[in-house]
Amino acid sequence: MEVIITDGIQTIITVKGRLDTVNAPDFEKTIAPIIAGNMKDVVINCAELDYIASSGLRQFLTLQKTANTKQGKLTLKNMKDEIKEIFDMTGFTALFGVE
Repeated sequence: MEVIITDGIQTIITVKGRLDTVNAPDFEKTIAPIIAGNMKDVVINCAELDYIASSGLRQFLTLQKTANTKQGKLTLKNMKDEIKEIFDMTGFTALFGVE
Protein backbone atom coordinates (compact mmCIF):
# COMPACT_ATOMS: atom_id res chain seq x y z
CA MET A 1 0.00 0.00 0.00
CA GLU A 2 1.23 3.45 -0.87
CA VAL A 3 -0.03 6.81 0.39
CA ILE A 4 0.78 9.97 -1.51
CA ILE A 5 -0.21 13.36 -0.12
CA THR A 6 -0.39 16.16 -2.65
CA ASP A 7 -0.62 19.91 -2.00
CA GLY A 8 -1.96 19.46 1.54
CA ILE A 9 -5.57 19.57 0.37
CA GLN A 10 -6.01 16.39 -1.63
CA THR A 11 -4.75 13.04 -0.40
CA ILE A 12 -4.24 10.27 -2.91
CA ILE A 13 -4.12 6.73 -1.54
CA THR A 14 -3.01 3.97 -3.88
CA VAL A 15 -4.05 0.56 -2.61
CA LYS A 16 -2.18 -2.46 -3.99
CA GLY A 17 -3.00 -6.15 -3.56
CA ARG A 18 -5.55 -7.35 -1.02
CA LEU A 19 -7.38 -5.32 1.59
CA ASP A 20 -8.64 -8.00 3.93
CA THR A 21 -8.62 -9.00 7.59
CA VAL A 22 -4.88 -9.63 7.55
CA ASN A 23 -3.79 -6.20 6.33
CA ALA A 24 -6.77 -3.96 7.19
CA PRO A 25 -5.09 -3.00 10.51
CA ASP A 26 -2.06 -1.72 8.55
CA PHE A 27 -4.36 0.26 6.29
CA GLU A 28 -6.12 1.66 9.36
CA LYS A 29 -2.77 2.82 10.78
CA THR A 30 -1.87 4.39 7.45
CA ILE A 31 -5.10 6.37 7.19
CA ALA A 32 -5.17 7.41 10.88
CA PRO A 33 -3.12 10.62 10.31
CA ILE A 34 -5.31 11.45 7.31
CA ILE A 35 -8.44 11.09 9.43
CA ALA A 36 -6.93 13.03 12.34
CA GLY A 37 -5.64 15.83 10.13
CA ASN A 38 -7.34 18.51 8.13
CA MET A 39 -8.48 16.06 5.49
CA LYS A 40 -10.61 17.59 2.79
CA ASP A 41 -10.51 15.56 -0.40
CA VAL A 42 -9.30 11.99 -0.62
CA VAL A 43 -8.87 9.91 -3.76
CA ILE A 44 -8.39 6.17 -3.43
CA ASN A 45 -6.74 4.75 -6.53
CA CYS A 46 -8.02 1.18 -6.78
CA ALA A 47 -6.25 0.26 -10.04
CA GLU A 48 -4.03 -2.27 -8.26
CA LEU A 49 -6.55 -3.42 -5.64
CA ASP A 50 -7.07 -7.13 -6.28
CA TYR A 51 -9.47 -8.02 -3.47
CA ILE A 52 -11.43 -6.25 -0.76
CA ALA A 53 -13.10 -7.92 2.23
CA SER A 54 -15.65 -6.47 4.64
CA SER A 55 -12.80 -5.23 6.84
CA GLY A 56 -11.49 -3.19 3.90
CA LEU A 57 -14.94 -1.89 3.07
CA ARG A 58 -15.25 -0.77 6.68
CA GLN A 59 -12.02 1.26 6.36
CA PHE A 60 -13.31 2.93 3.20
CA LEU A 61 -16.55 3.72 5.02
CA THR A 62 -14.60 5.31 7.88
CA LEU A 63 -12.84 7.57 5.38
CA GLN A 64 -16.18 8.46 3.79
CA LYS A 65 -17.74 9.41 7.12
CA THR A 66 -14.70 11.53 8.01
CA ALA A 67 -14.80 13.29 4.65
CA ASN A 68 -18.50 14.05 5.16
CA THR A 69 -17.84 15.42 8.65
CA LYS A 70 -15.09 17.71 7.34
CA GLN A 71 -17.10 18.80 4.28
CA GLY A 72 -14.65 16.91 2.08
CA LYS A 73 -15.05 14.38 -0.65
CA LEU A 74 -13.93 10.77 -1.04
CA THR A 75 -13.57 9.47 -4.58
CA LEU A 76 -12.74 5.92 -5.60
CA LYS A 77 -11.01 5.68 -8.96
CA ASN A 78 -9.89 3.02 -11.39
CA MET A 79 -11.79 0.10 -9.84
CA LYS A 80 -11.39 -3.27 -11.50
CA ASP A 81 -14.67 -4.88 -12.55
CA GLU A 82 -14.51 -7.54 -9.83
CA ILE A 83 -13.98 -4.89 -7.12
CA LYS A 84 -16.81 -2.75 -8.53
CA GLU A 85 -19.02 -5.83 -8.42
CA ILE A 86 -18.36 -6.22 -4.68
CA PHE A 87 -19.30 -2.57 -4.13
CA ASP A 88 -22.45 -3.04 -6.20
CA MET A 89 -23.49 -6.22 -4.34
CA THR A 90 -23.01 -4.63 -0.93
CA GLY A 91 -24.74 -1.38 -1.86
CA PHE A 92 -21.53 0.58 -1.22
CA THR A 93 -21.45 2.03 -4.74
CA ALA A 94 -24.22 4.43 -3.73
CA LEU A 95 -22.19 5.64 -0.71
CA PHE A 96 -19.07 6.68 -2.62
CA GLY A 97 -18.11 8.81 -5.56
CA VAL A 98 -16.87 6.20 -8.03
CA GLU A 99 -15.03 7.20 -11.20
